[in-house]
Amino acid sequence: MTDRYQQFATSGLGRKIVKQLGLPAPVPLRRRRPGKPDLAGTVLVGAAEGGRLDKAVTDVLAGADVEVRSEPAEERHRALIFDATGVKHSTQLRAVYEFFHPVIRRVDTCGRVIVLGTPPEDADDPREAAAQRGLEGFVKSVGKEAGRGVTANLVYVAPGAENGIGSTLRFLASHRSAYVSGQPVRITPAEIPDSDPERPLEGQTALVTGAARGIGAVIAEVLAGYGAEVVCLDIPAAGGDLARVANQIGGSALQLDITGADAPRIIAQHLTSRHDGLDIMVHNAGITRDKTLGRMSEQQWESVIDVNLASQERIDDVLLGEDVLNDGGRIVSVSSISGIAGNAGQTNYATSKAAVAGRVVSLAPAMRERNGT
Repeated sequence: MTDRYQQFATSGLGRKIVKQLGLPAPVPLRRRRPGKPDLAGTVLVGAAEGGRLDKAVTDVLAGADVEVRSEPAEERHRALIFDATGVKHSTQLRAVYEFFHPVIRRVDTCGRVIVLGTPPEDADDPREAAAQRGLEGFVKSVGKEAGRGVTANLVYVAPGAENGIGSTLRFLASHRSAYVSGQPVRITPAEIPDSDPERPLEGQTALVTGAARGIGAVIAEVLAGYGAEVVCLDIPAAGGDLARVANQIGGSALQLDITGADAPRIIAQHLTSRHDGLDIMVHNAGITRDKTLGRMSEQQWESVIDVNLASQERIDDVLLGEDVLNDGGRIVSVSSISGIAGNAGQTNYATSKAAVAGRVVSLAPAMRERNGT
């Protein structure tokens, strides 16, 4: 989709007008390009005394097309990565300042800032827990200060999970994370099978709802690009677009209304008869029926809740209850900013999307028992 304001703001005349009027100047974000390395350039790595992730970080970066430095380079840095797991109390937070202060203004456009810490709940005492929790405020502020498309994220690595940081670190340091910033990510110990970083989903089956167009179509394309066999699902009325997406990515199409009473059973039968179960479930399908609350009909409320939330619950009940979702499987639900901040005229939609986020959190313990997420 063309961003006309961005095109104007980055033109010669537009740049001058934007500056004079004090308008925001958006930076064209660097995105992943097929055939191009996800991470390239100079990466500055540092650690607080007593940090436990030095080797793990070095091992991950060794397989990338980057120059790893422990001292600042003359040129701009593609990424700054700091291991703060050694920070045990408030005075040691100075190590974070001392690493970033001299170099934060020398991060490349669309660069990356990554801080690695210990989950506060795994800290040895309240002082360590407080210091580690403070890293979240630091990262969120850096993300707002840096500008120029730079992202800043925090990775909490539980003791024993040091060797599991690879995929997360590669993602956050790459162009793939262009829209992810200010986020704390948690890594816990788990058995991680070897996989090709370029095609980590090889041999896995994924199902994407609402896949005929928009975000769903792009999700299906990305999963297929990483090696997954994708089942693209959407309503029969979108059958033409659905078939086109499925054909383009080498997947298959399943025309189905997910609100139907028999939809979960049809999905389960399809996955067990044509595939070896399911490895990745992406709940993307969603609708809006916008009206202010006083003018909203019962049907407008119920339809949004049913499509955006209740259908997910019914489908997952069957996928999990009948072990259609394989061990180590993933359930991904697409929420919305409206679910976080609310939106006038969208009480139904915001409710459904906030509930989706809450549902994901509540499902996590059960998924962990299945070696999944």
